Amino acid sequence: MNRREKFGVSDISDKDFVLATDLDGTFLGGSDEQRKSLYSWIETNRSRVGLIFVTGRDPGFIHDLTRKMGVPRPDFVIADVGTTIATMDRNHIVSPIPELEEEIAVAWGDAGSKAQFALTGAAGLRLQSTLFRYRLSYDMDPALFDEAAVDTIAELGLDTIVSDNRFFDVLPKGVSKGPSLLRLLTHLGIDNRRVLVAGDTMNDLTMLKMGLPAVAVGGSEPALIDEVEDLEHVYAAQAEGAAGIAEAILHHNLFTAD
Repeated sequence: MNRREKFGVSDISDKDFVLATDLDGTFLGGSDEQRKSLYSWIETNRSRVGLIFVTGRDPGFIHDLTRKMGVPRPDFVIADVGTTIATMDRNHIVSPIPELEEEIAVAWGDAGSKAQFALTGAAGLRLQSTLFRYRLSYDMDPALFDEAAVDTIAELGLDTIVSDNRFFDVLPKGVSKGPSLLRLLTHLGIDNRRVLVAGDTMNDLTMLKMGLPAVAVGGSEPALIDEVEDLEHVYAAQAEGAAGIAEAILHHNLFTAD
């Protein structure tokens, strides 16, 4: 037993297949039966299958989701739109990995208060109540939203992502799901060819464009489909959510039975 396994943290570097998936609309999407089928397959094959959540959700949500709602526990978590990179142990505790988050923390600095002040009164934006360490998130009304908010944040040296035409995130420069996932995979020594990346909205774009085998599940945000339709490594699934992930595993031939 290696050190990670001793403390309840999986070592997935040698597993045959790793699923790196968004949650809402993707891993949590589809019918009850479709989710049950995928989740059961993962649990049956945990000795060969690694699981990474790559989500805009916060660690508290993921803890409750996996501990209380029957969703498979991931080996690692990239949360908060890429600003949290963490392990998850057998007690469902999410623990950030300091050496992987150091650059994120430096890039963010004290930007939260500056960005919040700069966006005070911005049309079509309502600050979410959840407190995040290295990001700000707003609910967005597309009918009222003023694109000038994007320029305002860019002037502060920060990035923005609009997803599902209703969420507006402020992030450290150069930080998002894709770069954070790549940082984690490199840290773990995982062969990228054994990874399937799955998503459905624009905040998944940076990880779908990394060149790894990928899937935009059925029902994905049209803007995302427009961005990835010419990328050969990205499969556009017909089925939604969990069923779309299963469809893509077969399409990319990423797992073979013993």
